[in-house]
Amino acid sequence: MDHPVTGTAEEFPLTDGDAGPYGITVGPDGAVWVTLVHGGRIARFVPGGGIDEYALGSAGCRPTLITSGPDGALWFTRFGDHRIGRVGLDGTARSFAPPTPGSGPYGITAGPDGALWFTQLNVDRIGRITTTGEVTEFALPIEGGCPSAITAGPDGALWFTLNQANAIGRITVGGEVSLHPLPTPGAAPVGIAGDGAALWFVEIAAGQVGTITVDGEIREFPLPDPASRPHAITASSAGECWFTEWGANRLGRVTADGEITEYALPSPASEPHGITVGPDGAVWAALERGALARVMPR
Repeated sequence: MDHPVTGTAEEFPLTDGDAGPYGITVGPDGAVWVTLVHGGRIARFVPGGGIDEYALGSAGCRPTLITSGPDGALWFTRFGDHRIGRVGLDGTARSFAPPTPGSGPYGITAGPDGALWFTQLNVDRIGRITTTGEVTEFALPIEGGCPSAITAGPDGALWFTLNQANAIGRITVGGEVSLHPLPTPGAAPVGIAGDGAALWFVEIAAGQVGTITVDGEIREFPLPDPASRPHAITASSAGECWFTEWGANRLGRVTADGEITEYALPSPASEPHGITVGPDGAVWAALERGALARVMPR
């Protein structure tokens, strides 16, 4: 099958190259919100309207992934100081400590129960935090699995990647866990997203994109470059997802039948990480070297 590189994405300088744009989402205000993982800040970007940055008190807190919460605020993981952060639309920030020390919170998503759900990469747990800061933890039936990204599924459960266990996990809001091993050994899944019908994920070590149904049926699609290191993924519609290729300096699009299209990034070695779809239908990605990329699907 042909895998064309159709052209380049637009690029918008966001901050200095040391701040490290990493996680990205669209807030309830229609702005693009970005974690600055090395700078210890959250940035708010409005195309044509400027950039606001909000300090979190410590550059070492390492804000990582970010999502819109059910309370109209932005919620994010703080991998460096092992906390969950919240920032309001006015820039007011708070944080909460999970019960288990050194847990390494990484992925985060809004759940179907009005709470936020997050992964604890260092301790093989999934956490749940209410909008008032009450945390519950659920132990996974595996050691050294490194739960990474997490998303809400179409079945009312939460789905997550197990980077070192080479599996996709599912947890109900009641805490019941099931695991689905991947067909490719050592695939190291990271990003995961739901498209309203199924779940999509990327395999950073295998250079593949995969999909899993709520019944556990898995399909994998090899990317043109096995060393492209796909990192994050987001759904634009049912059967269509976009992903970042950290090792190949590109953004990619995949459809349900495995058709792949790629977009080169203007700056070399820009290190694309998080990716999201904006309210205008454009795809935005965070580039760790200090910028945002934008592609408007045709």
